[in-house]
Amino acid sequence: MTGFGRGEATTNGWRVDVELSGVNRKQADISVHLPAALLELEAEARALLSKSISRGRISAKVSLSHTDTGDNRLLFDEDLARQYVAAAKRLSEQTGIDTRITAADLFRAPGIFRIDELGADPAEVRGALMTALENALSQLVRMQCDEGQHLRADLEARLGHIAEEVEGITALAPLVPAGYRKSLMKRLQEAGLELDLDDDRLLREIAIFAERCDVTEELTRLASHLGLFRTYLASDEPMGRSLDFLCQELNRELNTIGSKANDAGIARCVVHSKTELEKIREQVQNVQ
Repeated sequence: MTGFGRGEATTNGWRVDVELSGVNRKQADISVHLPAALLELEAEARALLSKSISRGRISAKVSLSHTDTGDNRLLFDEDLARQYVAAAKRLSEQTGIDTRITAADLFRAPGIFRIDELGADPAEVRGALMTALENALSQLVRMQCDEGQHLRADLEARLGHIAEEVEGITALAPLVPAGYRKSLMKRLQEAGLELDLDDDRLLREIAIFAERCDVTEELTRLASHLGLFRTYLASDEPMGRSLDFLCQELNRELNTIGSKANDAGIARCVVHSKTELEKIREQVQNVQ
């Protein structure tokens, strides 16, 4: 699920700023970008995020700065700056283009100016890093929860539509054998064949059809899956993968009903249900 969080903390003259951004993804993908001085803390930072994130791509950007502005923490690579200037002069001489470099250009050039982070002790900064991460994570999760409430309402509404279609199938299913019998008798009469209604062959044909088009088991499983889906939606635990699996099972039962029922009314109910189910399946990919 999408979300954003920001956190900060200070310790021993250092300030840690964390920005977390999350986007939808079926699997969990956590990326942590740390300053060079704190690289050894990456595994611990990733583990902290993993406890709250089960799905989605989470990117953590961590910056480290000094709170004591009195110290000279800005490093200047004079040799690299001279190389930039010399390169500009050579380019100007070779091309005839007036290429001038100002001090502002040098500030934008990569590698010339940088903040001294080498003085940071990972052990001393660790507590601040974890605190900043937890604060940012709290904001991100809160934003995801707000989104989740809207998503839950949408999913419940679509489940309600499917339940209504299932009720329609339940009402139509018992009428299918009688309709088939009526249609069969009509075709026999049109073909000039007269059969007694108690003829064993006719009764056997109707019985075989009735057994073949019986969808009682599928309807029972559909009701069970829909109930379990609602139970998962009401849970505070990560249920995204479980809901994804239930979507597959619901689709399986609907396909079976559509192939067995041999009835236009039931077929319409199945099509409407599958349309809603496809929208649910897309939304479920965003659920934790």
